[in-house]
Amino acid sequence: MTDTRKSHEGLPSKSAMILTTRIRKSAGVVVVSIGLVTILLAGRVAQAGEVKPSQVSAQDLEAGKQVYLKRCAECHGLEGKGDGPAAVYMEPRPRDFTAGQYKLRTTRSGELPTDDDLMRVVSLGVIDTPMPGWEGVLTEGQRRQVIAYLKTFFADFSNPDFDPTKQLVEIKGEPAASPDIIAKGKEVYQQAKCWECHGQAGRGDGPNAPTLKDDAGDRIVAADLTKRWKYKGGNTVRDIYARMSTGINGTPMPSYLETMSDEQRWQIAHYVRSLIREQKASADVVLKAKQVSGELPKGPDDPAWARAEPLDVMLTGQVVSHPGLQYPMIDQITVRALYNATEIAFLLEWNDRFKNVTHQEPAGGLQSLLKSVPAQAAKDPQETYPTIDLKAAFAGTLRDAVEVQFPVKVSEGADRPHFLLGDRGKPVSLWQWRADLKEAAGGKSPVVKMTAQGYREAPTVIPQASQNVAGQGQWEDGRWRVVLRRALKTGDAGTDVQFERGKLIPIAFHAWDGANNEFGLRMAVSSWYFLALETSVPVTVYLSAVLGMVLAGGAEWWVVRAARRPRQENGLEPPSRQEGERDHV
Repeated sequence: MTDTRKSHEGLPSKSAMILTTRIRKSAGVVVVSIGLVTILLAGRVAQAGEVKPSQVSAQDLEAGKQVYLKRCAECHGLEGKGDGPAAVYMEPRPRDFTAGQYKLRTTRSGELPTDDDLMRVVSLGVIDTPMPGWEGVLTEGQRRQVIAYLKTFFADFSNPDFDPTKQLVEIKGEPAASPDIIAKGKEVYQQAKCWECHGQAGRGDGPNAPTLKDDAGDRIVAADLTKRWKYKGGNTVRDIYARMSTGINGTPMPSYLETMSDEQRWQIAHYVRSLIREQKASADVVLKAKQVSGELPKGPDDPAWARAEPLDVMLTGQVVSHPGLQYPMIDQITVRALYNATEIAFLLEWNDRFKNVTHQEPAGGLQSLLKSVPAQAAKDPQETYPTIDLKAAFAGTLRDAVEVQFPVKVSEGADRPHFLLGDRGKPVSLWQWRADLKEAAGGKSPVVKMTAQGYREAPTVIPQASQNVAGQGQWEDGRWRVVLRRALKTGDAGTDVQFERGKLIPIAFHAWDGANNEFGLRMAVSSWYFLALETSVPVTVYLSAVLGMVLAGGAEWWVVRAARRPRQENGLEPPSRQEGERDHV
């Protein structure tokens, strides 16, 4: 079947970046999920090659239907339209199978996926989306049966004119990586104007990024190419080459099969793969502050930061209390620390597509920015988990912010305050850098110090006389870089952390992306990590203590992660009713 997109000579222009999928002639309806792209079938369904729905036994189709109703309908809906009861809580939305638009394929632009394509997605899921992998939960036979059932939602799967095996994109002759091929790939990236969506540094912050929408009219973001876990179709050079060749149906990401040579697609695949920043091992939990002589850096560009060992801190959405944030924009902060005889300084860096440096709190509070399911809101408006409006543009009225959290009193053992803003009797100290204050005139400090004793009450801003944290921030090419500085010791030991060598000091991080309506408890959070001021004694001496603390506090990270996972029985279900609420950004 011919793709109705206009063919362009040479590299595509800006207008060619918008993918127009082919118009199908058949009128059948079928449901195809956001990630359900694989092959399935048991019994007869296990035969090799593409299996049309009409070739599957009634028994297998009924078995596939039962799997679908139990495992898939909660998100994709009873009729496969992507409108299940959990769908309004999800970003991106579950796939509408009746539209016949499949993103991750090995076939040409606008074409249907093969059974192998479908099996891969059903088995492995789609990373960075609500779509889980069902390998290990469903048998291979059950996966084949549910795929056979999914294909009945769209009539073209039964039409020999649309046989996907006749539309395969051939992948062969992968060249080895080299500086030359990466350099040429960078040239192709510029010529093809990939930066208009993905940004010059690949962080998804291009000039077109704020207005990108899919074919359903839902807002979407350009992939952050520096993070390996953001590549939904795989992050190997071969995977990237495949996406460049097939495009992603239903999105602005086009196929370059006809507009780039095979050599160019391999070159750009190698270049894009080179943008991935390899993070440190996730097992690292200690931030090692390097001791230096002389003055500490005041800004993020100071070359002295190269002496500090970085720690990659992973963040997830806050889902302990209402209003939660299931899909935060910020999922990682890289932290460095330096100290001298009198002060300590931290450098925090994180990717953020949109620079938000103004702040106007809505008259109705945070809740006025959010939507809730009417039936739930009528029962208990303060406890309802907010739904996600993907038709709304990214906001520009709330600020970006980052926060460092310490216990006011550092325990010698594993006892620590709750990772989410402490507990009554176990207060935490908060250093919050605000992007709007960075832009404010008059030399006002962009850092606000607060204390908190749990998430059920708003943090307390400490008196101005004790506002002693200096800060400086800079946004460039989709990345914030913020420096925080304070004296090692203060006269406020009862309300503020004191930094001492030889101690493991718990440290945690919070972040807000204003464009995503992140404000107050709608934030990204980390569990507790640990800060160690470098001494002549190697940090490894403390590892046994760290291990004990990590094991004792492991439940907190489990709570954060588990709260985002689906119920075992129904797959992805929205988080249950939450407790408390407070705004502090």
